[in-house]
Amino acid sequence: MTNKEVLERKDIPDELKWDLESMYENLEAWNRDYDKAVELAKKFETHKGNITKSAENLYSALRDRDELYRLVENLYSYTHLKLDEDTRLGSSQELSDKGMVLIVDVENKTSFFVPEILTIDEETIKKYINEKQELKVYEHLLEDLMRQKEHVLSAREESILAQYGEVTAASEKIYSMLNDADLTFPTIKDENGNDVEITTGNFIPLMESKNREVRKSAFKELYKTYNNFKNTFAATLSGDIKKNVINARLRNYKNSREASLSANNIPLTVYDNLIKGIHDNLDTMYKYMEIRKRALKLDELHMYDLYVPIVQDVDFSIPYDQGVELIKKALAPLKDEYLSAMNEGFNSRWIDIKENRGKRSGAYSGGSYDSKPYILLNYHDTLDNVFTVAHEMGHSMHSYFTRKNQPYVYGDYSIFVAEVASTANEALLLDYMLKSVKDKKEKLYLLNHYLESFRTTVFRQTMFAEFEQIIHEHIESGGALTADYLCETYKKLNELYYGPNVVVDDEIAIEWARIPHFYYNFYVFQYATGFSAAVALANKILNEGELAVDKYLAFLKSGSSDYPINVLKKAGVDMTTEEPVNNAMNLFKRLVEEFDSLI
Repeated sequence: MTNKEVLERKDIPDELKWDLESMYENLEAWNRDYDKAVELAKKFETHKGNITKSAENLYSALRDRDELYRLVENLYSYTHLKLDEDTRLGSSQELSDKGMVLIVDVENKTSFFVPEILTIDEETIKKYINEKQELKVYEHLLEDLMRQKEHVLSAREESILAQYGEVTAASEKIYSMLNDADLTFPTIKDENGNDVEITTGNFIPLMESKNREVRKSAFKELYKTYNNFKNTFAATLSGDIKKNVINARLRNYKNSREASLSANNIPLTVYDNLIKGIHDNLDTMYKYMEIRKRALKLDELHMYDLYVPIVQDVDFSIPYDQGVELIKKALAPLKDEYLSAMNEGFNSRWIDIKENRGKRSGAYSGGSYDSKPYILLNYHDTLDNVFTVAHEMGHSMHSYFTRKNQPYVYGDYSIFVAEVASTANEALLLDYMLKSVKDKKEKLYLLNHYLESFRTTVFRQTMFAEFEQIIHEHIESGGALTADYLCETYKKLNELYYGPNVVVDDEIAIEWARIPHFYYNFYVFQYATGFSAAVALANKILNEGELAVDKYLAFLKSGSSDYPINVLKKAGVDMTTEEPVNNAMNLFKRLVEEFDSLI
């Protein structure tokens, strides 16, 4: 299959697809677990009014909730993965809807749980833990619940909110259906004069084309299509932001940003320090843009010139299998325990590799506590896609080690640390390639790639985070998220972040419409903080050896057994200080200077 062909799913070999049959052999098996979950949810309601009466009652409720949630997580994960294979299929859409209805029903039937626990005082909880050894495992969970006591509503109010769950998820779902299933893009001519249909999967590869007309055409045609639906996209995003704002108000938070970060006990200063740290170093980004403009020999550097490699006569065309072997060699410093588990992932159909029609765009790591840590890709033979494989495998290895070493209650990890393991893999891969390369032009290409990682993962994601903060604050102050306001705000941020050496084309103003992460409720800042932490950890692994690897593996195995800030501190990185972001910016500055001296 070539990069230009987009096949139907049935035409892609099974060995290139993930193995969802290991979750559920067929729909009948899924329905059996669905019926079981419905019964467990009904049974759970018998705990109502009894949870706080004794240590035994508290333990029984916690144990039964884990059993129910674990089953529901598996059921819903399957529907989510199945739908993403081909978002056009009505049967998969229907199954996904059924899974969402189940989640809402379970959240409703368990909504009394937390409010009832919070009627107990901390001394009684300590007494119960001392009385019943089995409660020891839940000590951190109970401590975290008590921390959020003032933001939990009454049992009735929590029930009402839970019943609205499917409705409040509608904006994101409508966006996904429009963006992934219904939206189609024009066909343009590639470098060789062949027709190629623009897709969300091949847009960035097209933007990396050496032919400027290909880049320009892809850029203008893609954003022209988004602009045709700008009011619909503005309505879906506005609905999702309003959901966050209302939820924060109902739960007695100062604002939606505080509500989001509080869930993982992340101080607001971490967010503020990130934006400040990037603003303080925009001059280095402006210099990098000046180097790019000069190296590409352009009178004007446009937004469609930002992805093409500056060193254009180096062709890193890397088929998937070669990319996998490269990743294995690069991650060798992580030692046998990590490498053995990773090989299992590559050899046991964790990964859905190729793009097909209707498939969800982008890439992610998913699955449930009881499933394989699946990876969705839309692989094209580019260096960026090799790094995407390393990135998503980092997520999946984090999930693998967490689930192997933590009970279900702590069997996931906070979104704050979610990007650390993935980005550490990228840092190790790049270090290996830079050390292995002999040719000056190839070294320049790789340095360019590293600089692009900073641009896209640190600067760009921080710009996204600032955009999120601005539009949430706009709603909170009584403003309306019209398409014009969103476009104007987004374009101004691009002008600030890219500076005087870039022509910020009008089309980029609508780019917010194609970014699904704006529906993830203050998620994106963690790409930038995670990158900063990952760079620090990768350096420790490379320079300190076995001790650093042991600490890193302990981090991967910790799950949510402690607050994410503390988990990272144990691994050797303190994100409550300005140091990690400042160190990352110092590295970026050194890389820009080295690149400038070699180009």
